[in-house]
Amino acid sequence: MMTMSLIWGIIIAVCCCSWLILGMRKRKPGEPPLENGLIPYLGCALQFGSNPLQFLRANQRKHGHVFTCRLMGNYVHFITNPLSYHKVLCHGKYFDWKKFHFTTSAKVFGHSSIDPSDGNTTENISKTFIQTLQGDALNSLTEAMMENLQLVMHPLVVSQSKMPFWVTEGMYSFCYRTMFEAGYLTLFGRDLLAGQDAQKALILNNLDNFKQFDKIFPALVAGLPIHMFKTAHHAREKLAEGLRHQNLGKRDHISELVRFLNDMLSSLDDMEKAKTQLAVLWASQANTIPATFWSLFQMIRNPEAMKAAADEVNKTLEKAGQNISFENNNPIRLNQMQLNDMPVLESIIKESLRLSSASLNIRTAKEDFTLCLQDGSYNIRKDDIIALYPQLMHLDPDIYPDPLTFKYDRYLDEHGKTKGTFYRNGLKLKYYYMPFGSGATVCPGRLFAVQEMKQFLILMLSYFELELVESHVTCPPLDQSRAGLGILPPLNDIEFKYKLKHL
Repeated sequence: MMTMSLIWGIIIAVCCCSWLILGMRKRKPGEPPLENGLIPYLGCALQFGSNPLQFLRANQRKHGHVFTCRLMGNYVHFITNPLSYHKVLCHGKYFDWKKFHFTTSAKVFGHSSIDPSDGNTTENISKTFIQTLQGDALNSLTEAMMENLQLVMHPLVVSQSKMPFWVTEGMYSFCYRTMFEAGYLTLFGRDLLAGQDAQKALILNNLDNFKQFDKIFPALVAGLPIHMFKTAHHAREKLAEGLRHQNLGKRDHISELVRFLNDMLSSLDDMEKAKTQLAVLWASQANTIPATFWSLFQMIRNPEAMKAAADEVNKTLEKAGQNISFENNNPIRLNQMQLNDMPVLESIIKESLRLSSASLNIRTAKEDFTLCLQDGSYNIRKDDIIALYPQLMHLDPDIYPDPLTFKYDRYLDEHGKTKGTFYRNGLKLKYYYMPFGSGATVCPGRLFAVQEMKQFLILMLSYFELELVESHVTCPPLDQSRAGLGILPPLNDIEFKYKLKHL
């Protein structure tokens, strides 16, 4: 018995050694330096996942600005010099950015492929996102969001209008609840039959399901099947059920994006269409909510920033002829031009996102080719992945002095206007701020997301006095488990208090 166990042990050991020797890629001449890692299939995934920034900086010191790592069975070429980013994007004809993104969406949300080449859509889905999230469509979305934010905040205002008192709450919880409810109404409209209380209860139930699903989102992107997570799987199906055509048909003021998407996916059944709508819901909320939190938190804890923001809001409202009235239910309305002309709020949001974003911009090589960069030329194999990790750039002291410090005016020039020129080693950067991706993979809803955050800050500054419960509270750490997915949420919530202003 012991002899057979020993024999099987030797066989397994030999197989593992053979895999390590034969199964790992060998670096060829002209290719970037290679890190295979020692764990089969995973490669360097554990080290990368525990702290991507630290892992990439260590390899940058070891190999230079370009190197290759094996991650979850894929070979990923990291380009870490921001002066080379525009060079990467110039090689677009060699990249297939859809392959990864469409495959991941289908795997995570449970729908069939929405890649136009697979025949499930009637036109280019990327163009549809742009048509319904920018231009005139953006005006409609922005107006609806401002109205819905005030609808959500109205009960808070009414409850304090006669007897203002301080309300203490977790700031992340407050932002999560407020932005989710207003965002859901903006995209998917209001139930025509349900009363206000019933509609609010339905959305709060959706919020609970969204949190359950979003909690395991990184695991799903990493390739784990959702059936391993019973509660999250149930939450995903319940969310999708609410977005079926028969349920959306009961709602009014549905966004153009939702209507167009439903019409495009002609070959999918009703439940699969609903799951693509769930993908839209996730994309609209998962990064905007933590981004809103960081913008509010950084603004409140910086008195100079809050004063500058409040002054800008007051001037903008005065110039627009907007009067804040709690008694006459007189909503604030600002158009796109007025929102765009608010550089202080824009800078606060940008600086907050610079400190909290950890997106991973990736493209898949369609064929073998040579990548020509600032740092040299490198041979890339078909199906390899090219990756940019902008957090390296966002925290680079050569670009942003004292990079870990929040400076509300970092993106303002000497005239108080938006600053758009940054340098590294004396050379002007084409790309210096990339929380929303880049090139063909840039987030089509980024303009709407920024306007949402501006509107939220405008209303908070207009209606309420705002304070942190602990005036010298330390900044909460970032949740690194979501590195690569966008804006990192805080690991712990921060208590703040708000009270209706005396006008």
